[in-house]
Amino acid sequence: MTLKPETVTNVAFHLIKTAAVHLPDDVKQALKNASKSETSATGKTQLNTILQNVTLAEKQQAPICQDTGTITFYVKAGSNVKNLDKIEAAISQAVRKATEEVPLRPNAVDPFTNRNSGDNTGLGMPQVHWEIVPSDHLELTVTLKGGGSENVSALGMLNPGEGLRGLKRFVVDAVVKAGAQPCPPTILGVAVGGGADVAMALAKRALLRPLNVVNPDPQLAKLERELLEAVNKTGIGPMGLGGDTTVLGVHVDYAFRHPASFPVAVVSSCWCDRRAAACISGTGEVTYSSNAEWGKAT
Repeated sequence: MTLKPETVTNVAFHLIKTAAVHLPDDVKQALKNASKSETSATGKTQLNTILQNVTLAEKQQAPICQDTGTITFYVKAGSNVKNLDKIEAAISQAVRKATEEVPLRPNAVDPFTNRNSGDNTGLGMPQVHWEIVPSDHLELTVTLKGGGSENVSALGMLNPGEGLRGLKRFVVDAVVKAGAQPCPPTILGVAVGGGADVAMALAKRALLRPLNVVNPDPQLAKLERELLEAVNKTGIGPMGLGGDTTVLGVHVDYAFRHPASFPVAVVSSCWCDRRAAACISGTGEVTYSSNAEWGKAT
């Protein structure tokens, strides 16, 4: 397939707007379930207010949150697709268009001069992560990651002898330390192994899995349930005001590690877990999904 840059720009623009305005169905349902089961009156009020906000955003076609976040694209590209070298420029054009037309708050700032680019683009912005696979189609997934949740990301280089006990302790400690900063109830991406950079990347990517999709690895699924129960016992609750629902879900991933290293990464998404995905087939047909996990856009 010869990919037209304007096709990528149009699809990427639609994804950004969808993610900014429409909360994925699995997240909305998780918030509704949490509201029903929440025993704290204050917590229930916060959850209901969040749900009202989601409804108003969809009705008015306005962003769910004033924080645009960091616009990040995951690109799964077929090795038979041509013009791959033009994709990043096409995505940047979509970001500029979305900033003006959605509209989105400009969030890309030079770290040395503090100059805001004004259009959410700049060196390393938007962030683009690549995977090349043997196919003739292109999959795009976008996520808008808020600054509050990004600021509480945690990396621990644990003693390998601490094992799962140390991992669990580190995750719970990270949630307690984060408190209200990431706008709970959050979704946690947890990764173990690899190196420091690999663990952080895997933890962030784990946030793309929908809340209603169970981890296919039984051991990891069990660990996710245990961590979810443990962090919700902290009592931090919705927006940090107390309650049963501190975290909506925990997603765990891993990579093989060096015998001397045991990296553990924890990355949070606020309740506003904004993501959307699309697949451009070899024939040019586009399929959209706001609930898609990276790599499963169709």
